Amino acid sequence: MNYQVVNELSEKQIYELVELYKNEFWSKDRTYQRVVKMIEGSDVIIALVGDEEELIGFCRVLTDFVYRGTLYDVIIKPEYRKMGFGAKLLDAVINHPQLQKVENIALFCLSEMIPFYERWGFTDHIDGIKLMRRHQQLSEE
Repeated sequence: MNYQVVNELSEKQIYELVELYKNEFWSKDRTYQRVVKMIEGSDVIIALVGDEEELIGFCRVLTDFVYRGTLYDVIIKPEYRKMGFGAKLLDAVINHPQLQKVENIALFCLSEMIPFYERWGFTDHIDGIKLMRRHQQLSEE
């Protein structure tokens, strides 16, 4: 199957992304308006689109382009999983020209995904550093 890597989404593709999010436990409550705002606030977006411009996969990076970056929302449309598109998406991240010189790129993932991400040099051995987070339930805007 033919695909291309893109760095921006059409309105139709944003709607497709919202639909993808609705299938995942970590993103099921995302709305179109908030996803648009999220994309606007992301430093780098990388998506895979098919022959008909349909969205196959997506991820985004927040970064200072020097020291730190964090990879978020790695997602592949269910019918394209187990076909190598996740690897193609990660290759596009690792080889993205704006991310080549970022010293550290982090990501959040489930334990069962660790072997997948290790193929690109990610590790869960981070020398005693602990993730801390503050969560607040936000109302719809």
